[in-house]
Amino acid sequence: MTNKTSPTDTGFLSDVQTLRARARKHIEEGAVTGNYGADRDTVLKLLNEALATELVCVLRYRRHHFMAKGIHAEPIAAEFKIHADEEQAHADQIAARIVQLGGEPDFSPDGLAARSHSEYVEGDSLKDMIRENLVAERVAIESYLEMIQYLGDRDPTTRRMLEGILAVEEEHADELADMLSSE
Repeated sequence: MTNKTSPTDTGFLSDVQTLRARARKHIEEGAVTGNYGADRDTVLKLLNEALATELVCVLRYRRHHFMAKGIHAEPIAAEFKIHADEEQAHADQIAARIVQLGGEPDFSPDGLAARSHSEYVEGDSLKDMIRENLVAERVAIESYLEMIQYLGDRDPTTRRMLEGILAVEEEHADELADMLSSE
C-alpha cells in the first residue's frame, strides 16, 4: 500500500484557502505578494540603474552604427545596430519588470549618464568604438553579476530576467573582443 501525501499535507505549500485569502488581502500590490523576499526599494533602484545603463548603451551603439567609417566598417556597423536593438529590448524588459514590482521606470534624460553604470564615449576611430563598446559590455556584465548575486532566491523572476540579459551581454563582449583581435 502506497502512502500518498499531497504537498499541503507535508507543510510544503499553503492550503488553498490560505493562498486565496492572501491573494485577496493586498490585491492592489499586483504581482508582488507577501512572500516577495527582496527589498523592493533596493531592487527598483538597481533596475532603474540597469535601465539607464541599457539606454546609454543603445545611444552609444546607434551613434557608432552611423559613424563607423573605413574599409572594414560595414559589417561592424551592422553589428553595432544589432547590439543597439538588443540593448533596447533589454531596456524594455527591465522597464516592464519595474512596473510589475510597483515602481516607475526612469526614462528621464536628466541624469541618465549619472544613473548609468556604463559611460557614453563616442570614440574617434572604428577601433576606439569597438573598444568603448567592449568596455561598456564588461561593465554591464559585472553589474548584472552583482545584481544576480544580490537577488539570490529572494526575487527569482528578476534574477532570471537579468541572467538572460547577462548571457546576451557576454555574447556582445565576445563578439567585440573578436572584432578587436581581427583589427
